[in-house]
Amino acid sequence: MDRPDDQSTPTDLRAAGKISVPVYFHVLHDGSTGNVPASVVKRQISVLNASYGGRYGGANTRVTFHLKQISRTDKASWFNEPERYEGTYKPKLRKGGKGTLNLYSARIGGDLLGWSTFPWKYKSEPKMDGVTIHYGSMPGGPIDNFNRGFSATHEVGHWLGLYHTFQDGCGGKGDRVSDTPAERDPTNGCPSGKDTCPAPGNDPVHNFMDYSYDTCMTSFTAGQGARMHKVWAAYRR
Repeated sequence: MDRPDDQSTPTDLRAAGKISVPVYFHVLHDGSTGNVPASVVKRQISVLNASYGGRYGGANTRVTFHLKQISRTDKASWFNEPERYEGTYKPKLRKGGKGTLNLYSARIGGDLLGWSTFPWKYKSEPKMDGVTIHYGSMPGGPIDNFNRGFSATHEVGHWLGLYHTFQDGCGGKGDRVSDTPAERDPTNGCPSGKDTCPAPGNDPVHNFMDYSYDTCMTSFTAGQGARMHKVWAAYRR
């Protein structure tokens, strides 16, 4: 089995310890464009800690992040086409082992705000492990509705083993978390009363693993926290 497929429940989080994640932040930029200051990087780490610590209203997942170092690379091709050059910049810049988060900021094309590798991919491709985010999605950035730093929160969720809340739609195993109601379609904006599946509960539009606006996102669930710890023990410890 290449990933945990059993359901994680809120009860599982009660027995979990604490996870401390060292972070190496790699600023890719093109001259002054995208060369985000250290103050913004530190705010982004603070947002991660607030998100995962339940300080916006969700569960405290007992995962914390500690900034170890900021690197800066002035290279237009890497910054403007991070998808194309991912296989070049990651092996050159990545630091640490399987439990170290490497965060890269760049200008990402289209509507994409970031992407992440999953923990179970680390063993086969350790140098590719990490998260890339659009620099404009960081706190105070220029992307309307997505500039509170929650794109990083979302992508780091994947890095910790979480699926989207709309994984598998209304059927299948869903996101493998028992306390996130089933959701057929990703959320756009911040609608009230969105309910796309016949199973009990409205869609979890305020969950960090949906696609809602940053102004709408507030929480992880205890079940998601439990899954993070389960996956960490299996792949990142």
